[in-house]
Amino acid sequence: MLFHSSIRRELARSFGATLVVLFTIVITMLLIRTLGLASQGRVNPEEIMLVLGYTVLGRMPTILTLALFISIVFTLSRMYRDSEMIIWFASGRSLGGLLGPVMRFSWPVLVVITFMVFFVWPWANQQTDALRDRFEQRGDLDRVAPGQFQESSSGRRVFFIDKDTADGTEGRNIFISSIEEDGSESVTSARSARIEMIDDRQMLILRNGQRLDTSPDSGDLKVSEFEEYATQIGSARAAPGSSQALKATSSWQLLVNPTLAKLGELGWRVGVGLTALNFVLIALATTVSNPRAGRGGNLFFTMFAFILYFNFLNIGQRWVTSGMMSLGTLLIALHGTVFLLAVFWLAKRHHNFSLRESLLMLLGRRASL
Repeated sequence: MLFHSSIRRELARSFGATLVVLFTIVITMLLIRTLGLASQGRVNPEEIMLVLGYTVLGRMPTILTLALFISIVFTLSRMYRDSEMIIWFASGRSLGGLLGPVMRFSWPVLVVITFMVFFVWPWANQQTDALRDRFEQRGDLDRVAPGQFQESSSGRRVFFIDKDTADGTEGRNIFISSIEEDGSESVTSARSARIEMIDDRQMLILRNGQRLDTSPDSGDLKVSEFEEYATQIGSARAAPGSSQALKATSSWQLLVNPTLAKLGELGWRVGVGLTALNFVLIALATTVSNPRAGRGGNLFFTMFAFILYFNFLNIGQRWVTSGMMSLGTLLIALHGTVFLLAVFWLAKRHHNFSLRESLLMLLGRRASL
């Protein structure tokens, strides 16, 4: 039908343009963030584009959800503003009749969002973590170029090496300035150093040097000399129960090992798919246009609704992780409530009834009886 094809065609144009704009904004922000991680020594500068690609791929479900929401709101707003909706309503169409063509356009995007959040999101995080782990395993000494001061990955140490060997496992004229967890500062210098693996830990063995320790409370100085001194370098991997490790866990593993933390991550992934569906109903039910107000009002509503919904989604994940709420309760309380409210609002506008008028009519009938 002309009605269905015209709406789907305009939705496709609006969705494509919105997706390009959002993708450009997100990739610019993530590029700045990735460059910052590379400058801190947490990402290999030679693998910036790989890390950026995996990160953008993991963010695609959120980008597609927002692009779909904005495209529906902007398309319906333009139709209201240009009086096209009045023409369609006058020809016998209703607001509920828009649900068919909008869902025919939206369902492939919803399927892609669901697939990506369940499979692509953990895979992209796994690839990003693998790149970071491979870079972290080099150790702090391998990061240092001869003749340059370099900060360690943890930010607590500053290294300087005058010369190193070709294999990068030994160095000469070592200088290390570090800040310990208790706040004390130390400056260590040595004539030479080598890297060894002791009990699966990467250790830096310093030889023929001295160490200057400063107490954070009293400011006292302590000078000690050593023939050989060992210190651990590099950083530990993410713990199995940490949020970063859970993001890289496959959806099937989250389902077969239902701990609270894994249920929280699983609830977030399920919630992203339900959120995209609810946004389609919200856009159709709430979009109106005032010719005197322009497009700023609808854009403000779109961004506010998106930010608010996703904040509730993240809060719900933390509640499930902490045991304050079960996964089923979260799905029903948050997504089920939003779904029912959107359906009710759509039915209200479809039948063009007012709650105030309905209550007055009901009270009038009871008074007459």
